[in-house]
Amino acid sequence: MVKWVAAWLIATTAAGQDTTSMAGMPGMPGMHDRGHRMPAMPAGVPMMPGMEGLVPEVQPFVPHGAASDAVPSQVVDLANGDTLALEARIVRRTIGGATYTMYAYNGQVPGPLLRVPQNATIVVRFTNHIDLPSSIHWHGVRLDNASDGTTAVPPGGTFVYRVHFPDAGMFWYHPHVREDIAQNAGLFGNVLVRAVGDSDHAVNADAVLMLHDLLVDRHGVIPYGHEAPDFAIMGRIGNLLLVNGEPRYHLTVRRGDVVRFYLTNASSARSYNVTFGDAPIKLIAADVSPLERELMVGSVVIAPAQRFTADVRFDHPGDVAILNRVQAVNNYAGEYFAEVDTLGTIHVMAEATTADHAKAFATLRTNAAVTQDIERLRPVFTKPVDHELTLTVNIQGLPNSIVSFMTVDTMYFSPVEWNDGMPDMNWISTGKEVRWILRDEAGAKENMDIAWHARQGDLVKIRLRNDATSMHPMGHPIHFHGQRFLVLARDGVPTPDLAWQDTDLVPVGSTEDILLDASNPGTWMAHCHIAEHLKAGMMMQFTVDSSVSRSRGGQ
Repeated sequence: MVKWVAAWLIATTAAGQDTTSMAGMPGMPGMHDRGHRMPAMPAGVPMMPGMEGLVPEVQPFVPHGAASDAVPSQVVDLANGDTLALEARIVRRTIGGATYTMYAYNGQVPGPLLRVPQNATIVVRFTNHIDLPSSIHWHGVRLDNASDGTTAVPPGGTFVYRVHFPDAGMFWYHPHVREDIAQNAGLFGNVLVRAVGDSDHAVNADAVLMLHDLLVDRHGVIPYGHEAPDFAIMGRIGNLLLVNGEPRYHLTVRRGDVVRFYLTNASSARSYNVTFGDAPIKLIAADVSPLERELMVGSVVIAPAQRFTADVRFDHPGDVAILNRVQAVNNYAGEYFAEVDTLGTIHVMAEATTADHAKAFATLRTNAAVTQDIERLRPVFTKPVDHELTLTVNIQGLPNSIVSFMTVDTMYFSPVEWNDGMPDMNWISTGKEVRWILRDEAGAKENMDIAWHARQGDLVKIRLRNDATSMHPMGHPIHFHGQRFLVLARDGVPTPDLAWQDTDLVPVGSTEDILLDASNPGTWMAHCHIAEHLKAGMMMQFTVDSSVSRSRGGQ
C-alpha cells in the first residue's frame, strides 16, 4: 500500500506552497470561544452560498475546568511486572504563541513514551481526571480482552489494565471513548517494545515521531460536537500540523548518519505522505512486524493509527525539510493542487558520522523470522473468502444545497482524501445525519449488528471493498482489535512484500483481501480509525472463541 499510494501521489504532485500558515486564519466573525465557529475555508476556496446561518445540530464542546501547565514528554522504561500510574488531565498548552486548553496523560503531550521488553507484562493504573468518560486502548497489542480499553471510565474513576506485549515494534495508546474529542485534544502516546536479543541496530540514532493535527482559529481550538461528532463526512482535518505535540520538529545529525524513525499517525482523519528531502528512505517495518523484505521508498504514506519504521541516511550537510507532500482537492472547483507542509527540519552537520552504517543501509535484507512465520500460512492464501465487508455511507437530513453539491462532488475524488476541501459542509455534518457503514454482504447486517465468530487459531479471510459509488467515497483505515493480519492482495494482485498489520488503509474503489490471525480469544471491535467515522457508526464486533481449531480455517 505504501509504495502504490506514494507512487500515485508523487507522480501527480508538483512543488507546492507551504500551507502550515493556515493555522492563523480567523474563524467566522462574532463567534466566541465557547460557541460554534465555522472553520476557515482554504485559501482561494469560497464558502458555499447559504452556509452563513447554519451550525451543526449538536452543542459545542471544548475541554474545560481547572488546568495545569503541560510538561515535556518523558521516556519511561518498564520491566516485566512493573506498575505505571497514568492519569488523564486537563492542561494548558502554548503552541506557536497561542494557548489552548487540552488533555494529556500525566500532563504530557504526547503521553510518556513507554519502553518495554518483548513478552513483558505491566500493570497500568489509570485515573480519569478529565471532563468526559475515558479509557486507554492499547492499539495493536494482542493483550487480554479485559484490558482492551473499551470500558468507559467516568470522570474521577479508575481502572487497572494488565498489558502483555507478545510482539516487538512500535505501538500506541489512546482513548476508546469519544476519541474524536479526547484523542484529538492530546490523549495519545507511544509504546516501544524491544525484541528479545535485538542486537541488529545498524543506525546512529532513533527518533520517535507522533504526527498529529489540530483545527484552530484565533480563538482557540474549533469546538467539538458534544452529543455526537461534527465533521462527520471527512473527519476533523486540522490546519495546525504537529510532531510530538509541537510545530516544526528539529533534529541535528552528523553527515552520513542513519536515523531510525518510528512514525505514528495520531491524527483523527488526516493521512500523511512524509518525505525527508532527497534523503533515501528504507522502509523496514509496519504496524506489528518487520517487512519480509526491506524496501526503498520515495516517501512514507501513513493513515490514521498506522505505524511505520523507516531508516533514513543523511549524506549531505545542510538543512533537510521533513515534508507532508500531498495532492489536495478543491471540491468547489473540481481541481487538484499540490499542498506541501513543513513538519520539521533535520540539520546535517558537516562533521562526519562516528560510525558509518552505509553498507548496512544499502543492503535490503530479508527478515527470516517473519518469512518463516508467514510461510506456514501460504497454503490458505488462496482459500475462499470467509467474510466480505463493504465500506460505504448513508447520509440523511442535511440541507438540500449540501446534498446537491455532494452529488456532483462524487464525480471526482482521490484514492485517499488528503485534505478537507469543503470544511464548511464537513463541519455542518454530524453523527446525527451521517452514518458510516461496514456492511456484511453475506449476512446483510451492518455495523454493530454484525457478530462474527471464529475459533482460536482460525485463519479468517476477509474481503474489504470500498464503495466508490457512495454519496461521499473516501479512503478508510480499518483496524481490528486484539489480532494481527496480513494484506494478501489489492485489487486481485498479490501483495509482494508482507508484514503483520493491525490497520489497513483501503483506498476508494479498492478491494483488499486480508488474512486475520484469530489467535486471541474474546469479543473484539473492528472499525474505521477516522475518529468521526467510528463515532458515526462505522464499527462492528467479532468473537474469537477460546478453543484451538484443528482445521486452521475461518468460520
